[in-house]
Amino acid sequence: MIWRNLGERTVYENPWLRVNLADVELPDGRHLDHYVIRQRPVALATAVNEAGEVLLLWRHRFITDTWGWEIPAGVVEDGESIEDAAAREMLEETGWRPTGPLHRLLTVEPSNGLSDARHHIYWARGAEHLGHPQDDFESTRRAWLPLKAIPDLITQGHIPAANTAAALLLLHHLNP
Repeated sequence: MIWRNLGERTVYENPWLRVNLADVELPDGRHLDHYVIRQRPVALATAVNEAGEVLLLWRHRFITDTWGWEIPAGVVEDGESIEDAAAREMLEETGWRPTGPLHRLLTVEPSNGLSDARHHIYWARGAEHLGHPQDDFESTRRAWLPLKAIPDLITQGHIPAANTAAALLLLHHLNP
């Protein structure tokens, strides 16, 4: 059963996203109007240190009025590779630069019934502290948390962001 997008028109646009109205044909031939949010790619990066800890941000999200641990993330700038954007975001938001190569962990579509957003998540084995984060307004604190604590933190609601939860569960599995 395939829903066919017969065309879209933009109803709102800014530098971060576009809201389009799509003419969608359902498998039975009926049509419906469906709003679609078109977004730029997002890159995330973290590191796992020798003690088996992962670097995270503790931050508030005003939209949901929730607090939680997250992996540093941001929009990929024009002309920037996704991997470079991930490393840049990690440094800007934590003050830590990945050491060695970044490894692609996974790509998730956090809301694929509404948006075409893709979040590309990377990780490194280790990081070097270069100083206070440039974008310290992004989080209340930055910390290294034990990977072994991740499942409990997710269950307790301390990691509400789906992209971070999926990535950390996979990192936990890969780094027992």
